[in-house]
Amino acid sequence: MFEKKQPSFTTPDLTKLQEVIIDVKTRIYIAVGADPKEARSRYFARIGAKKI
Repeated sequence: MFEKKQPSFTTPDLTKLQEVIIDVKTRIYIAVGADPKEARSRYFARIGAKKI
């Protein structure tokens, strides 16, 4: 019989990413040269769209 191949997930290297603190519990990671304010506003826009 055929054996199923186990999925392999690779995690991103956090040393190459910049941490942006949204609130006490929430942190997102973006590219090092990216704008943290833009990332924060995009995060809130995405979360706001989910609540509707």
